[in-house]
Amino acid sequence: MSDLLSRLAPPRGSRASSKKRLGRGPGSGLGATCGKGDKGDTARGAAPRAGFEGGQMPLYRRLPKRGFVSPRGVCYNVVNLSALTRFEAGTAVDPDLLRAARLVRRAGPIKILAQGEIDRALTVKAHAFSGKAAERIVAAGGTVERLSPPAAPVEEAKAPVQEGTSK
Repeated sequence: MSDLLSRLAPPRGSRASSKKRLGRGPGSGLGATCGKGDKGDTARGAAPRAGFEGGQMPLYRRLPKRGFVSPRGVCYNVVNLSALTRFEAGTAVDPDLLRAARLVRRAGPIKILAQGEIDRALTVKAHAFSGKAAERIVAAGGTVERLSPPAAPVEEAKAPVQEGTSK
């Protein structure tokens, strides 16, 4: 048994090669500049930012911009009516219950949309409803409760800059 233990070794090629030992003299092949070349950003460890193309006009600036993105737009977590059929009739469906059922996974306001049908009376509490969704919930004998919108982030007041002064 001891003879077998002394011959144990990992299969050939299964172990990663050892870590490069940088800056250990010219004989190692990775001395002095440690394989990074002389000077410049790459030698100093500065990685270019995402999208940098070496000074060429980057793609995100070459392409035309389309549409409109509201700087204060609200990004809703969307739940369809078809997903609400998993709850028993008479259930009060609120944001906490939707998160517990994993229908909503992110933080933020919830909007109910009218995709699918609903066949039971539910009390649905959400921050927003599409018009058709509210109609269908009420038509099925349920009720719709709009929660107050989430509070907008408050911007901190900045000290006024005096004219004629520099930093």
